[in-house]
Amino acid sequence: MATEVGNKLNGTVTGITRFGAFVKLPDGKTGLVHISEVDDRYVEDIKDVLKVGEAVTVKVINIADDGKIGLSIRKAKEGDRPRGGGKRPPRRGPSFEDKLNRFLKDSEENLATIRRQTESKRGGRGARRG
Repeated sequence: MATEVGNKLNGTVTGITRFGAFVKLPDGKTGLVHISEVDDRYVEDIKDVLKVGEAVTVKVINIADDGKIGLSIRKAKEGDRPRGGGKRPPRRGPSFEDKLNRFLKDSEENLATIRRQTESKRGGRGARRG
C-alpha cells in the first residue's frame, strides 16, 4: 500500500527519541510518530511503550512539503475499537459537587483547628499581656 494520508501501514520502530519514534514503512520511507500520537493515555517516557525493532501499525496523518511523514499509532487503533455509541460510561464515585462540599467542610474544620491552636498559644481571646 502506498504512503498516503489516511492509509494504515505496518512498520518497524527504527529509533526512539524523547519526542517520538521513527518508523520504517513498507516502501522504505521513514516517518515519525510524535509521543502524543503513541497512545490514548499520557506517555511520559516513550521507551515504556515502544522498543526498537517492534512491529507497529500506524496511520499516515500528514506528509509535509519537504517529504516528512507524520504517523499515529493512536489513530491507527481507532478503527479497531468498538464504538460505544457516544455514551459516557456510568459515573463511579462521588460527583464533583460532592467532592467540593467535602473539601469545603474539611477546610472549615482545619481553619477552626488552627484558630483554636493560635488562641491557646496567646492565652485566649481576652488574655492580657503584661
